[in-house]
Amino acid sequence: MKIALIGASGFVGKAILKEAVSRGWNVTAIVRHPEKVEKLPGVTAKQVDVNDVDALAKALSGHDVIVSSFNGGWGDPDIYNKHLNGSRDIVKAAKAAKTRLIVIGGAGSLEAAPGVQIVDTPEFPAQYKDGALAARDALNEIRQEKGLDWSFLSPAILLAPGARTGKFRYGEDKPVFDDKGESRISVEDLAVAIADEAETGKHTGKRFTVGY
Repeated sequence: MKIALIGASGFVGKAILKEAVSRGWNVTAIVRHPEKVEKLPGVTAKQVDVNDVDALAKALSGHDVIVSSFNGGWGDPDIYNKHLNGSRDIVKAAKAAKTRLIVIGGAGSLEAAPGVQIVDTPEFPAQYKDGALAARDALNEIRQEKGLDWSFLSPAILLAPGARTGKFRYGEDKPVFDDKGESRISVEDLAVAIADEAETGKHTGKRFTVGY
């Protein structure tokens, strides 16, 4: 399989890159800083600005699937606009490239209760709110897309480095909780879920989530 991975040098992107390489895939790592991409077999780093839709579409063309772990930049005071505009431009470029797109969004748009999303609860951390709101709005927009095969993966509430077990459960708009009442997954297993989706397209046209 030949994939284009946007954000390959980030926290989630690095894990996806390693999982893809372990499956023998060829990866075009699309990043702001190619020197930050781990040098692995079958990986070609390419510097592209996601807001340059024409250049991005050209870089994405010819791949079997696009995986976007794009993030507007935690700590950036303008993260809302940067994340939403970047997400929109990635969708435009994917449509121009006529290539399937898998987006990794946040857990904030999952339901804390019927009709209430996690990002809208008083407990949601203020420092992550603007980014989570942008990811939610990006999800709402991609759900209206007609000319694109897309999937949107929201991770579990707790996402951290850990073991690659390959064993987790799937959900849709509600978090997946374990027997301790926690919604959690390792970034390594999140990468497994993303790679599996790239192979199967099981959730095309849907948002889904994973957890233990």
